[in-house]
Amino acid sequence: MAQYGKTEYWEDRYQKDKEPFDWYQRYGGLKDIVSQYIQPSFQVLMLGCGNSKMSEDMFEDGYQQITNVDISFTLIKQLTEYYKEKIPQMTFKQMDARSLQFQDGSMDAVIDKACFDAILCGDNSGPNGDAFLNEVHRVLSPNGVYISVTYGVPENRLPYFSKKDFDWTVFTQKVAKPTISTSVVVAEGEKDDNKNFHFIYIMRKSPPKDS
Repeated sequence: MAQYGKTEYWEDRYQKDKEPFDWYQRYGGLKDIVSQYIQPSFQVLMLGCGNSKMSEDMFEDGYQQITNVDISFTLIKQLTEYYKEKIPQMTFKQMDARSLQFQDGSMDAVIDKACFDAILCGDNSGPNGDAFLNEVHRVLSPNGVYISVTYGVPENRLPYFSKKDFDWTVFTQKVAKPTISTSVVVAEGEKDDNKNFHFIYIMRKSPPKDS
């Protein structure tokens, strides 16, 4: 089994394979959800950006304040070089998602496409998952939103996302996997099989209550 929770796995992967790859969904499959919760003026953090085209596609769609973070030095070096002339406004930083080097409340939106899943694949998945979410919560602005794209079904993910320490409201949506025809899923009706879907969890922070 691939060691998705290990930094060494990603260093090795990006040294060997520089072709862009989107985990789970491309931007087209998520655009309706992104546009519902994220405004073009938002400061967006793409957490565990990988070599996905998601940030590039979002930039071209009007989201022009995107900071991309990944644990792999190799990848961040590649992306910085690749985008320095193509999209010089795009920022890339090598960083561990469990220890983000951003100020409290500095991001209006955080998007994680498979990054939380990778954390949960590693050793000490429980504590690492908690550290990851604590950092996401910390860097989000008071009205910020966190969108997590995952294969994890609600009974496996909501215990993490719904902890009482987090002052956010959790919404769950499903998107048909790109290889699955939406019409087929709809036609199956009651046989709504979760393995045909990816899950999108939207955590929206509550504005401070008036004292």
